[in-house]
Amino acid sequence: MFFRRLVSDGLAHYSYLLGDGGEAIVVDPRRDVAAYIEVAQQQGLRIVGILETHRHEDFVVGSVALSDRCGAPIWHADGELPYEYGEPVTDGRIWRMGGVSVRAIETPGHTPGSVCYLVERGGSPWAVMTGDALFAGDVGRVDLPDPSEQAVDAAAQSLYEALTRRILPLGDGVLVMPAHGAGSPCGTAISDLPWTTLGIEREGNPMLALDSEAAFVEAAGKVHERPPYFRLVEPQNLVGVTAYESLAVPPPLSADEVAELASEATVLDVRSALAYAAGHIPDALGISVERLASLAGWNLDGQRPIVIVPDERGPDIACRTLSRMGFENVVGYLRGGFESWLVSGREMRRMGTVTVSELCRGIDDGQDLHVLDVRSAAELQGGGAIPGSQHIHVTQMRGREDEVPTDQPVVVFCGSGIRAAVAASVLERAGHRNVRVVLGGLSAWRSTTCPLSVGED
Repeated sequence: MFFRRLVSDGLAHYSYLLGDGGEAIVVDPRRDVAAYIEVAQQQGLRIVGILETHRHEDFVVGSVALSDRCGAPIWHADGELPYEYGEPVTDGRIWRMGGVSVRAIETPGHTPGSVCYLVERGGSPWAVMTGDALFAGDVGRVDLPDPSEQAVDAAAQSLYEALTRRILPLGDGVLVMPAHGAGSPCGTAISDLPWTTLGIEREGNPMLALDSEAAFVEAAGKVHERPPYFRLVEPQNLVGVTAYESLAVPPPLSADEVAELASEATVLDVRSALAYAAGHIPDALGISVERLASLAGWNLDGQRPIVIVPDERGPDIACRTLSRMGFENVVGYLRGGFESWLVSGREMRRMGTVTVSELCRGIDDGQDLHVLDVRSAAELQGGGAIPGSQHIHVTQMRGREDEVPTDQPVVVFCGSGIRAAVAASVLERAGHRNVRVVLGGLSAWRSTTCPLSVGED
């Protein structure tokens, strides 16, 4: 038997290729499908089936693109939705490859038609591909299809029944292979454990340790932040994306061409926070390429053209990440990077920076400062809040810029400075000019008149 997990960096998406006897199946493929073809060919396997665990919200599924390349049929979950491709999975459906079988298990909860896939070797359970039903250290969100209180409670109840009656009884030694790892917005507390089993989750997963269905429903039945780009991805995953070639890097643009597009496009600078602060195109949105998957979906418009200012690695990684997230509107990138903008003689802007110790001294000296903290509520509770600071989570900055004062200097704070730089760039795009970013984390906080308040907002 051959098995491979393929990880989509940034999105924390896991897909799987499993094969035996010269045949293979792929579960939850991403849209850039060349890797599946390459791995299968290297192992002498022919892909004979493409399976989906549910209608994904956070990345564009590559089932149709992969089927176009290899000719394999597609089975999708959530059969009540109006898919334009493939066939719906039915409970108990079995795929056989050599000495390995894969059986579909209906597990509604995360979505109404969610399906897990049990892998058996020699007739014994070996692994279960759980999609977004069960993660390492967490369970899937139940608020995405319908955030109403009644629907969320009903979905949480369905998930509890699916986990306790259909998944956990498979056996403690069964490997758990979810569709996501730590950092995915499809869960709220996914751990960074690289591999896990049902036994490990039974003992250590806080959600599975709850002592009753009512307790589970209360804990799981919450409505969480929903990245706006999910609404962009969901319809694409019903139609089925076939434009594999759209992953090609868009054309290079001169500084003059970028300047002409700037009024109608979003200029997206994917260099580091420090590079962006040192100098950037006026009103460019600054999100480092490593943070694109987690923050671009909150700040980019799916219809507005996007022009990329690449880092030293070029535009490829940024384009691939945005394409996986469903953004089809990248029209080009700045040829030669930001240096070409500088040598063109056009206007640039800088963003002020301060260290944590400098901010502490400024507060102690009574300087006129407005501190904006863009960390999450959980970080504030666990790591301490700055008394008197304003709190707007970085994912909520777009649309709330007017809540930040313009009549005094604004200092933006997070755990390291990376998210603060993103928030500051959002404020700049809204017209704020007197904004500085705090570099460094809470460990450096030494203010005598403004000590951190742990457990308070």
